[in-house]
Amino acid sequence: MTSPPTRIYRVTIVCLGNICRSPIGEAVLRERLARSGLDGVVEVDSAGTGDWHVGQGANPRSVQVLDDHGYAHDHTARQINERWFADIDLVIAMDTANYADIKGLIPSTAHHVDLRMLRSFDPAFAGVREPDARLDVPDPYHGTDEDFVTVLHMIESAVDGLVEALPERIAVAH
Repeated sequence: MTSPPTRIYRVTIVCLGNICRSPIGEAVLRERLARSGLDGVVEVDSAGTGDWHVGQGANPRSVQVLDDHGYAHDHTARQINERWFADIDLVIAMDTANYADIKGLIPSTAHHVDLRMLRSFDPAFAGVREPDARLDVPDPYHGTDEDFVTVLHMIESAVDGLVEALPERIAVAH
């Protein structure tokens, strides 16, 4: 029998403005963590690389897609900066631009953080190395309501793979 981890494993999901993709990712991951029993071991939050929406709620279409698919959510947009990395084990980028922005922040800290793209956990993209535009979750901000549904489904597939990978990642981190 293994003993429980001595500390919480922290995951931060990042997109551009923290109002569309990352709030969806955060809500889906929280639900999947609760379903898998990892919610007491893994803490999840989200942020944006930009500051345009800091303090705002999620985009109304993100809220609608989460409501329509039964996900609980409560969100206020925040911006990630180099100070965050002291408390993050895994930072997940939604696209290659977010990945590059985050990677640019990490060297200015003395803390180790694992940077990954969300869809790298989707089994359909096994073998695709990051960063790669094929792993992008497209920003639906200027798109249609259906684009938000498409993004939700992309996120769900990737989060299922992430949750499957988390026990091993947690064990290595502890």
